Amino acid sequence: MPYTVNCSILLTHLDLPERLRVAREAGFTGAELWWPFPVAVPDDDDVDSLVRAVTDSGIQLTGLNLFAGDMPAGDRGLISWPARTQELRDNLDVVTDIGERTGCRRFNALYGNRIPGIDPAEQDALAVENLALAARAVERIGGTVLVEPVSGMPSYPLKTSGDVVAVLDRVQTEAGATTIGLLLDVYHLAVNGADVSHDVTQHIDRVAHVQIADAPGRGAPGTGALPLDRWISELRQAGYEGPVGLEYQSVDPDPFGWLPVAHRSASSSTTTPGKGSA
Repeated sequence: MPYTVNCSILLTHLDLPERLRVAREAGFTGAELWWPFPVAVPDDDDVDSLVRAVTDSGIQLTGLNLFAGDMPAGDRGLISWPARTQELRDNLDVVTDIGERTGCRRFNALYGNRIPGIDPAEQDALAVENLALAARAVERIGGTVLVEPVSGMPSYPLKTSGDVVAVLDRVQTEAGATTIGLLLDVYHLAVNGADVSHDVTQHIDRVAHVQIADAPGRGAPGTGALPLDRWISELRQAGYEGPVGLEYQSVDPDPFGWLPVAHRSASSSTTTPGKGSA
């Protein structure tokens, strides 16, 4: 399963069950989602509907974000947000339930923005505690918590792979939680000025998931200038065997046209992500 479709950013003109179905019909066997509900603890019926949509589509849910607040309004996670810690902790049982019922085992925990008037050290200490709680919650079903750098949000403190690895080290050292890893989102890293090839070399042992989009524009591979095929090749050669998340925006009638159907779910895929992307 070399590629998995982020159905929260792609195919958004369709409702969620239809997005999952279309991704499966396009030849993909995996999909990932941002938190698909407006609250941390949705009604049981809404959770059942999500699980049913995943099951009915025949697609494997490969990733799910924890509740991250109001993303369109600029929120980027509750992990380090003191006033909303209870929401985050209440969310963990729901996340774990969905993971258990769908087979999802990767859970992205957005770190949270800096909050005016709160000491960053207090936020960071809380993040260690909450990430450890999240890791232990999903560990019960064999899951892993992911932490990622983010671009475009000045108040989000994790900008580099090194920033994330420092957090992972604190969680492991201070809280003893080990089921936690780096989400290497090459789009965010590149926009923030990182040397992605260097990050792969330095941090491959911490990489638990990978996501891609081209830049500028956060479009499909081949629409920008990033060497996505080279980076994927470097990751594979370094030992990364997991799926690569397609987390890009597209209004193209066929947003997956850059990727031959035969390569969308074959584990031996070595396809180039798009002409001009190397």
